Amino acid sequence: MERCDSWLIHDPREHRGSWRALMPAARELRVELGCGKGRFTAETAKAEPDVLFLAIERVPDAMVVAMERAAREKLENVRFIDADVSLLPEFFAPGEVDRIYINFCDPWPKSNQAKRRLTHGNFLRLYRRVLVPEGQIWFKSDNAKLFAFSVEEIPRFGFALSEVTDDLHADGPRGVMTDYEAKFYEQGVPIHRLVATMEPLEEPRADGEGQAPNPA
Repeated sequence: MERCDSWLIHDPREHRGSWRALMPAARELRVELGCGKGRFTAETAKAEPDVLFLAIERVPDAMVVAMERAAREKLENVRFIDADVSLLPEFFAPGEVDRIYINFCDPWPKSNQAKRRLTHGNFLRLYRRVLVPEGQIWFKSDNAKLFAFSVEEIPRFGFALSEVTDDLHADGPRGVMTDYEAKFYEQGVPIHRLVATMEPLEEPRADGEGQAPNPA
């Protein structure tokens, strides 16, 4: 961890509202929730050097591998945060984040675990608090049931869906893959993907899985 210390944000609260100071020329600020070993993080950052990427990961061993990848590539547009996703509004000011990536999160398959899914309404409310108007969530999963849940849940909280697919790589590899994704692709496991764009939310909706959000 020490040898990669310059890539680690020790107190993200100190940067709330001023993340762009790390990279004043950045055209966007994007946040990855659960970067794992950082293959997607590093390759995406390398491909888009004018974007500032902030990767959140709670597993220290995985984050060290991810930071080592960034260090090897000498990526100056990536930083890492060891924190819980539920704290996002403490780290980012309203309208500070352009895009959120959610790649292969835990599906929490039991019905009584639904509120722990990163595409549940409780988390979607948090994302709305930090995203810019028309900010986006890019979501990928190998879990068909989680994806079906997400396709129903996300629009209820003021997001319009696009690029919805149940087999992203049907015609060959598409986009940057995570380590898990590359393994699934080799095994022939279909990858589900969608893009969710935040819209104005004027009327609360109380039916369904999640409790309706307040307008944001």
